[in-house]
Formats: sequence, C-alpha cells, structure tokens
Amino acid sequence: MIAALRRMQDRFSFDLSIIDVDSDAALETQFGEKVPVLMCGDRELCHYFLDEPVVTAFLSELR
Repeated sequence: MIAALRRMQDRFSFDLSIIDVDSDAALETQFGEKVPVLMCGDRELCHYFLDEPVVTAFLSELR
C-alpha cells in the first residue's frame, strides 16, 4: 500500500504519515485486524489493500 501511495504522490500533492498500529494499544483495539488501514483524519478510506479508485476520487475532491 505504501509503494502505491508514493506513486500517487506524483499526481496528487499529499503528505503520508506511517503509524505502526500494533505499537499503540488504543489503535490496535480500534482497528484490530483491519491493518493496513488508510485514514485521512477521522475518515477511513480503505483497509487491507489500497482501493485506488476510492483514494483517487477522495484526493480529486481535495483539489
């Protein structure tokens, strides 16, 4: 997922922060098995795999 997001940064300007969910008990409780998960603020965009159409649509709305 990270590599695909890095490629998307060529088309869209965004910062990417990587957080180890397993190192934080609260995050581990919140997300459980839904890792990896892609969030923007409080909004979950996708989990398990990159849903590129959803992320592309979301990033297009931010332009």
